[in-house]
Amino acid sequence: QVQLVESGGGLVQPGGSLRLSCAASGTISNIAVMGWYRQASGKQRELVATVTNFGITNYSDSVKGRFTISRDNVKNTVNLQMNSLKPEDTAVYYCNIKRYLPSITYWGQGTQVTVSS
Repeated sequence: QVQLVESGGGLVQPGGSLRLSCAASGTISNIAVMGWYRQASGKQRELVATVTNFGITNYSDSVKGRFTISRDNVKNTVNLQMNSLKPEDTAVYYCNIKRYLPSITYWGQGTQVTVSS
């Protein structure tokens, strides 16, 4: 069974940077989209950024210009470089992979990111 393993979360001061990484424990074929979502305490899970297998990226307005998503199609990894972090970025960040034929969505277990002085 495929599992997504995230790493790179932690505590950082406002204005700081973190890099999240996500790797699949097994092989996932026909990947359509890889991305990151986040869920702050008491709020719904929301999209942070996605990247398609054609390299087309999409960012939420709240992180545009500060976060950069990248993927390695050979290694099936997806990364999220987060710069100029703000306290409102504090959340559990989840890796997400969507494949087609068949259509399956995989989620990671989540990694905590806390932005605080």
